[in-house]
Amino acid sequence: MTELRSQRWYGGEGVRGFSHRARTRQLGIGAEEHTGKPVIGILNTWSEINPCHLHLRERAEAVKRGVWQAGGYPVELPMSAIAGETFTKPTAMLYRNLLAMEAEEVIRSYPVDGVVLMGGCDKTTPALLMGAVSAGLPAIFVPAGPMLRGNLRGEVLGSGSDMWKYWDDRRAGLVDDQMWSELEEGIARSPGHCMTMGTASTMTSAAEVLGMTLPGAASIPAADAGHPRMAAASGRMAVEMVWADRRPERILTEEAYRDAVTTVLALGGSTNAVIHLIAMARRGGIPLCLDDFDTAARRTPVLANIRPGGAWLMEDFYYAGGLRALLARLEDLLHLDRPTVTGKSLRDAIAGAQTYQDDVIRPRDNPLSAEAGLAVLRGNLAPDGAVIKHIAARPDLLRHTGPAVVFDGYADLLDRIDDPDLDVDENSVLVLREAGPQGGPGMPEHGMLPIPSKLLRRGVRDMVRISDARMSGTSYGACVLHIAPESHVGGPLALVRDGDLIALDTPGRRLDLLVPEPELARRRSAWTPPAPRYPRGYGALHAEHILQADAGCDFDFLAAPGRTPEPDAR
Repeated sequence: MTELRSQRWYGGEGVRGFSHRARTRQLGIGAEEHTGKPVIGILNTWSEINPCHLHLRERAEAVKRGVWQAGGYPVELPMSAIAGETFTKPTAMLYRNLLAMEAEEVIRSYPVDGVVLMGGCDKTTPALLMGAVSAGLPAIFVPAGPMLRGNLRGEVLGSGSDMWKYWDDRRAGLVDDQMWSELEEGIARSPGHCMTMGTASTMTSAAEVLGMTLPGAASIPAADAGHPRMAAASGRMAVEMVWADRRPERILTEEAYRDAVTTVLALGGSTNAVIHLIAMARRGGIPLCLDDFDTAARRTPVLANIRPGGAWLMEDFYYAGGLRALLARLEDLLHLDRPTVTGKSLRDAIAGAQTYQDDVIRPRDNPLSAEAGLAVLRGNLAPDGAVIKHIAARPDLLRHTGPAVVFDGYADLLDRIDDPDLDVDENSVLVLREAGPQGGPGMPEHGMLPIPSKLLRRGVRDMVRISDARMSGTSYGACVLHIAPESHVGGPLALVRDGDLIALDTPGRRLDLLVPEPELARRRSAWTPPAPRYPRGYGALHAEHILQADAGCDFDFLAAPGRTPEPDAR
């Protein structure tokens, strides 16, 4: 790069250049501190209400240290806290695209030459990367890192996964108040995102294999001393990337996304990655689709023995060699000669990687599963597709036919699921609708429908559940998710009635409502669209422009082709 973008703001003899320089002096920054140096924006999603990112204020200082060391000028730019998973209602997914918009516009509107993206908690990773792809400036991602293992009376706990397990046990009368209180204090013991292979670990790992992080960055625990070292190194790399003009469009190729799909499957990763990777790829004009995941699943073994589908946690994964070690065991399935943020290839990134614990990162001849644990289903109940993480389900339920028990929205589910008079048994198929991108709203993680308490007391711990919702990557069970089109827009899920037989055939990739077509046509003609949920504001914008799950749940105007022009900084 011969001319820094930031000089459009700082250079020249005009009044605007003078004003920008004067206001920089107002910040206490002298001319020698920034003139002629790459300005690196640090997009930080830290906030006091996001425990996953509680350490990112400190990590931003490490990034700044690296930027200074490499001859750049760092500027921290706080991002919205609204896409943090743990407290946001109705769901952080409602705001993923809002954060992506904010990131894109902040990058474009300020005098930055490159950016460091700091995130990790579920939606922040895809949102920041989507914004960076659309903005088009050199960008490197700093993953927040997983938290430390949980602990309960000497038992190792996994965040999310063990919460669901013990919640079922408590509803079954097996966990008293004292144990529940101890669980509350022991399940999340440090800063960092979930240490199971939930959505956060899945998406930060995807960011690494895409080539958008330093090698090994996604596996480092948040509390490990290696984490601030990685943050500082990322700051140094950001400066190098500006001078080398390494932009996302040169890194995020079609081959990169195919490798991300393969890696997510080999990790036994979250089903949410399907939605996020499709949205990210399409921002770059790459037509990733559901069938790409299903095709890859049939040839990709699951090698990461990590909860909820396996036995270990992310801290163990790091000690066993981390993502680099897993990628080294997938070499023949990957495109190794494509570029990364370092300017070197993926082959270089994993060179010398070793596995130190074969039960955590399985060898190819002893996989956790010979075929990836995700399947894409189609049928008259899911014309545009649905997904199931079958590796986390009870095997005998993967082919199942049973009568529907229908819930119209999450409130109806909570009101009736534990009713002793509910007509349900272990062969029933629990159906939740009005939980999709529009109906949810925002497609909340309600897809792991609770087992009725009367069945829990009889020892039932899994049953077939279907919805147009998502579920947490830390969840498990025979849960069919992301049914498209969703019920709120008239998808077939809207036509299901109590007692209808539903057939799930996971090996055959089918999900069907066993009701004669004339009856379905009668129901379809009688269906009326629900009233709009939001009369104004962001919710109304979301409802008008959100795409369905099979298209990545982006906004139609953000997924549109073309490049937004640069601002005139004169």
